[in-house]
Amino acid sequence: MLMNLYPINSGNFKLDGGAMFGVVPKSLWQKTNPADANNMIDLTARCLLIEDDNRLVLIDTGMGNKQSSKFFGYYYLWGNDTLEKSLKQVGFHPNDITDVFMTHLHFDHCGGSVQWNADKTGYEPAFKNAHFWSNKDHWAWATKPNKREKASFLKENILPMEESGQLKFTSIPKGGALINSELGFDVFFADGHTDKQMIPMIKYKGKTICFMADLLPTVGHLPLPFVMGYDTRPLLTLDEKEIFLNMAAEHNFYLFLEHDAHNEIITVQKTEKGVRLKNIYTTQDIFN
Repeated sequence: MLMNLYPINSGNFKLDGGAMFGVVPKSLWQKTNPADANNMIDLTARCLLIEDDNRLVLIDTGMGNKQSSKFFGYYYLWGNDTLEKSLKQVGFHPNDITDVFMTHLHFDHCGGSVQWNADKTGYEPAFKNAHFWSNKDHWAWATKPNKREKASFLKENILPMEESGQLKFTSIPKGGALINSELGFDVFFADGHTDKQMIPMIKYKGKTICFMADLLPTVGHLPLPFVMGYDTRPLLTLDEKEIFLNMAAEHNFYLFLEHDAHNEIITVQKTEKGVRLKNIYTTQDIFN
């Protein structure tokens, strides 16, 4: 069977533009990511579904819906997309998913992996037939969080995956990339945003589709110093971005942007200023 790829939009939200661009002045970042009256910029949680042979692999699961309205109020949710609705639109149900691969365990990447049980007395996996994939180092990092990241690693998003017996860990490479991971695709490991974030690199119809997660949140983050204030080790992000974007320009990778509300897939090219945008595509252009 030929591999099929589907974008799965799990919902849109907003975050503070200053937090999303760290030390970069607003006069620079607002050109690509205009802010509203509250200084918030549009973001999304665009997940990716891979249908390949007898596997159905979902990469990331968005925020989910089990947090309080106060919690969601901080993130100015907009639009009508949900994970379940988007899966249904492409003909699938959560029970069909065989594997859920989480790039990392921040709430906006794994919140949809766990849901309330029927009578709201506890939590259960939202994908009852799936293995949940993380890696040993990141799991330890997320379950014993540092004080800075603690608000992004929510126990109720994370621990039920292990308690269900459905948790699995990928191998961790010696260098930067895991070739032919347990999921069948290569994985680039990055430590700048959080420890051992995993960036899937999927071979598809002669192209390489890279799920950029928080290594490249939006098109506006292409210049190397444009690093999120959320990153725990920004100097590492600088190096990792440089390595990855040079590779992407040389090999014409297609970069699938998880958080860019307005641009789905891009390619990049080398210029005098460094690696910059080449073309913008919709998922329909590429996943046909």
